[in-house]
Amino acid sequence: MTSIGFIGLGNMGGRMVRRMVDAGHEVVGYDTDPASVQRSGATAAKNAEALAIECDTIFLSLPDSTVVERVVLGEQGVLAGIRGGTTVVDLSTSAPSSTRRIHGVLAAREAAYLDAGISGGAAAAEKGTLTLMVGGEAAVLDRVRPFLAPFASKIFHVGPAGAGHVTKLLNNFLNATALAATAEVMIAGKKAGLDLAVLLDVINNSSGINFATLHRFPHVIQGDYLSGGLTNTLMLKDVTLYSELLAELGVAGLNAPGPLAAFGLARALGYADRISNTVVDAIGDISGGVRLHQAEGAQ
Repeated sequence: MTSIGFIGLGNMGGRMVRRMVDAGHEVVGYDTDPASVQRSGATAAKNAEALAIECDTIFLSLPDSTVVERVVLGEQGVLAGIRGGTTVVDLSTSAPSSTRRIHGVLAAREAAYLDAGISGGAAAAEKGTLTLMVGGEAAVLDRVRPFLAPFASKIFHVGPAGAGHVTKLLNNFLNATALAATAEVMIAGKKAGLDLAVLLDVINNSSGINFATLHRFPHVIQGDYLSGGLTNTLMLKDVTLYSELLAELGVAGLNAPGPLAAFGLARALGYADRISNTVVDAIGDISGGVRLHQAEGAQ
C-alpha cells in the first residue's frame, strides 16, 4: 500500500487534494459527489472501505462528527477495511469527545488517528499556506508531515488525541466572535454615514484590529464576499461545539450568545450555505435593509 486516501473532497478537501496531486502524490479519493473526485485529480474509490483497503494514510475532510463517525465506523466505512499500521488524519472540525472515542477504536486495531484542525480557509488551501493544529502522537505526526507539506505551511503539535480539535474550536470561536462583532460595527458605521474604508483604516491602526477588519471587510465593502470559505451553517456548528466544550470543562460561556445569535440569524434569513462573511447582510436585513456596498448599476 503506497497510496494516500482522501475522503471528503468538497470546498476544502478538493483544494488540499489538488495540492497533493500537483506535488506528485498519488491520491485515491472518495466523496458522495463523484465529480469532486475527478476535479481534484484523485483516482476514485467506490466507498470508504475500499479506500481503506488500498491506502495506508487516510485523510478526512468532513462536515461534522456525525459524518466522521458514519464514514469511519459505519457500514462500508474506514474501519471495515483498515489494517494495522494505517494512519487516519481527521482534518474536520469535530467534537473532541467523538475524536477521542474514534482514536480508541482505531488504536484497538493498531491504527493511528490524528485530529488536525485547519485554519486559513479556501484561499490558504489553494496557496498551500494552511495552519494545522494536530492532536495525537508526535511520532505519528512526523510520519505524515511529507503529505501535509503541500497544503500546510505551519504545523503545530498541540497535545494528545482530541487536543487538535479542542484548539480548533477555541480558535474558531474567536474567529466567529470577531467576524460577527465587526459585521455589526460596519452596519452601524454605514448607518452613521461614515466612509467605511476610512473606518477600517482607523480600526486597523487602533485597538479594535482583528482578522475580520484586516482580511475580510476591506473586500466585503467592495462587494466581494470572498466566496469559498466557511458557511454560516458551519460557523454556527463550530460555535455550538465550542459552547458544548465549555459545558464539559465547566467554563462559564459568557461570550458565546453573540455569535450564536448572529450566525443563527444568517441561517434563518436564507444565508445558510453562503460564506460566513454574509452575516453582515443578515444583520443589515434587520437593520433597515442596509448593505455596505451598492450593487453595480443600482441608484
